[in-house]
Amino acid sequence: MIKFGKGVVKFRIPILILSFLLLVPSIIGYVNTRINYDILSYLPKDIETMKGQDILLEEFGTGAFSVAVVEGMDQKGVAALKSEIAQIDHVKTVLWYDSLADLSVPMELLPGDIEEAFENKEKNATLMIVMLDTSMSADETLEAVEQIRALTKQQCLLSGMSAVVADIKKICNSEAIMYVVIAAVLSAVVLSLTMDSFLIPLLFLLSIGMAIVYNLGTNLIAGEISFITQALAAVLQLAVTMDYSIFLWHSYQENQERFVGDKKRAMAHAISNTVSSVVGSSITTVAGFLAMCFMTFTLGLDLGVVMAKGVVLGVVGCVTILPSMILVFDRAIEKTRHRAMIPDLGRIGDFVTKRYIVFAVLFLIILVPALYGYTHNEVYYDLAGTLPDHLESVMGNTKLEEDFQMGATHIILADSNLDAKQARMMLQGLEDVEGIKFVLGKDSLLGPAFPEEMVPDSYKEILEQGDYQMMFLASEYKTASDEVNAQCDEIKRIIRQYDDSAMLIGEAPCTQDLITITDKDFKTVSAVSIVLIFAIIAIVLKSVSLPVILVAVIEFAIFINMGIPSYTGTVLPFIASIVIGTIQLGATVDYAILMTNKYKKARYQGAQKQEAVASALNSSLQSVFVSALSFFAATFGVGLYSSIDMISALCVLLARGAIISLLVVAFILPAMFMIFDKLICKTSAGFLDKEKKVQAKSVIS
Repeated sequence: MIKFGKGVVKFRIPILILSFLLLVPSIIGYVNTRINYDILSYLPKDIETMKGQDILLEEFGTGAFSVAVVEGMDQKGVAALKSEIAQIDHVKTVLWYDSLADLSVPMELLPGDIEEAFENKEKNATLMIVMLDTSMSADETLEAVEQIRALTKQQCLLSGMSAVVADIKKICNSEAIMYVVIAAVLSAVVLSLTMDSFLIPLLFLLSIGMAIVYNLGTNLIAGEISFITQALAAVLQLAVTMDYSIFLWHSYQENQERFVGDKKRAMAHAISNTVSSVVGSSITTVAGFLAMCFMTFTLGLDLGVVMAKGVVLGVVGCVTILPSMILVFDRAIEKTRHRAMIPDLGRIGDFVTKRYIVFAVLFLIILVPALYGYTHNEVYYDLAGTLPDHLESVMGNTKLEEDFQMGATHIILADSNLDAKQARMMLQGLEDVEGIKFVLGKDSLLGPAFPEEMVPDSYKEILEQGDYQMMFLASEYKTASDEVNAQCDEIKRIIRQYDDSAMLIGEAPCTQDLITITDKDFKTVSAVSIVLIFAIIAIVLKSVSLPVILVAVIEFAIFINMGIPSYTGTVLPFIASIVIGTIQLGATVDYAILMTNKYKKARYQGAQKQEAVASALNSSLQSVFVSALSFFAATFGVGLYSSIDMISALCVLLARGAIISLLVVAFILPAMFMIFDKLICKTSAGFLDKEKKVQAKSVIS
């Protein structure tokens, strides 16, 4: 690798020129990468709810719908508003009272539940169902939502997933840049205090920032990324790749002492050392992200690929762009030198090793409540329920609940050739389901006061196309609640008594599938990440026992981190339980690997157990502390700032996880080394020099 290092030093100017030129296509790629704000779209395409969405779009020309609550308007005003909404691009139809009957027909003639569904006389509120010809999160749908809102401001509030997605888009567009700014500023503050130059942190951030732009720009290949990935990618890449820059800088300083007065040679060797060390440690981080690709909920694939790519680009930037910058700005770096403002942590080794029994006991004591908390967390799946109350979609959902006692809205797709008698029996069964407010189908209006002749043909056309008929079901229950999930199961049971091919679709059924799928994904991703990282550690450290110890120690840190919310009463986003453990394991196991390598080297050189563990902790803790603190800074500020709870919760968990992993590596891992030293030496290569082994045998004999 020394040849590579010399090559980077020699061509440092061309490398910098090329790196800045590459920003141009990367920025173009980033700008043209579509952002997907709909989490439910990442469900597997072969499940019934997603197939039903496709049928709805193909057969009925309707991919999305939203329920609008209009207050303070008379019937003529509502009719006029309905006509205006119908003129908006991609609005296919608006279903209201005059869709069911002419305004001259008294609403009292409608079945009681249908009348109540469209009008609340006490609150002077009216309900309309707006159906669009594009999918739930399509750009055209979100634009139509904004145009509808612009017609009446607060007098007409839209509820439903498309309205929620539109609001998430607005929040992300207004906050995304601030995520990066906050992470960069706080990281710069931490690095300025912990490093010995005020300029070097800025060079770190600049080189990592360029790698982040390359990563975001190359996402154009995929066509689109999720808003979760967009929000977290830059922050996570900054947090997990900062280690590599710190390692390069420390190696460069050590080699300057070795090659006094020859900074180019020192940098060449620093690059060589960094490549050898960083490539090995980065593999565990990449493996952690790639484990998420095994999720059937493809948001994991989206985030996993982007972040794995980001780590690789971060490593490349660390050994090419950063060294070039350091050499070019050498004089400026020297002028901004200062003493590091953190205490020397190089004496903690003796304290820990002399009291290793205490820390081992603490490990056992904390493990039980940590594991209990980890397995008893509460999670939420309703994204809309955690958004700020001032958002129009949240206000719309609240109004719908207050004025019409409605929560979720379901859609049934059934055979259009279903026998009329069977269809009416099915409708009756659905109306009797607990929590169902009303059922709106092609036959639901029929009755003694409302004969079939009075049902407009336009209404029938809305609800019947080709081989399928559509029914709307209004539920009193909220999406993702236990009540609505039980309701969905009961609806499925009823409709399949009359039509084996009938489908239940909508936000609530999709969310029910999300709950089932992500529960399986959690187990899969956890197992895959542990197996991958276990195998990598076993190969890198050439040991059977060390992978068990290192993975167990970091998993212990994960149990503590993910167990805390159970005791604080914090409800976590469903995605947290899947990705946090994987990211924390992949990113912070590097702390343990760094200490293990130093422990291994000391034992190989003949140091006794306690001396080897103490020196390993003393020599590695400073680097681990700076790394964990920068990780914490990059994520914690974003967690406090973000108004999207899913992003905020993920960042807070990552920040806390970095600190917990630091403490566990500093106090628990040395205790494990002290207890299992004999087992480690017997089951690991390179812990004792061959000559010392022979001497030891001769002394024993």
